[in-house]
Amino acid sequence: MFKNNFSTQGRIRRLEWGLSIIICYLIIFTTGFLLGYFGISDGVTYGLGILYISIIPPTIWLFMQGAKRCHDRGNSGWFQLIPFYGLWMLFGDGEKKENQYGQNPKS
Repeated sequence: MFKNNFSTQGRIRRLEWGLSIIICYLIIFTTGFLLGYFGISDGVTYGLGILYISIIPPTIWLFMQGAKRCHDRGNSGWFQLIPFYGLWMLFGDGEKKENQYGQNPKS
């Protein structure tokens, strides 16, 4: 689990996708809380800039994980841009056999 995090190659299971969402949001909310708590983001422009820059890596990581989850379903990574497709990725099964993106992560 969580191998080649910043790569779009391969496939991941629903559990890893769900944990990726939780981890990403925890990082973003914790960063925002800490910046607000220590007075860095008190309405001053540079505090918001720090916040925006600090959420870029978790967001990129989430898109990379999403592309791998799309691959498990047999689709291109661009499918994650379809509205509400994230729910389909979270609750839908992946392909049982090997597909063009790699082996089944359950095997």
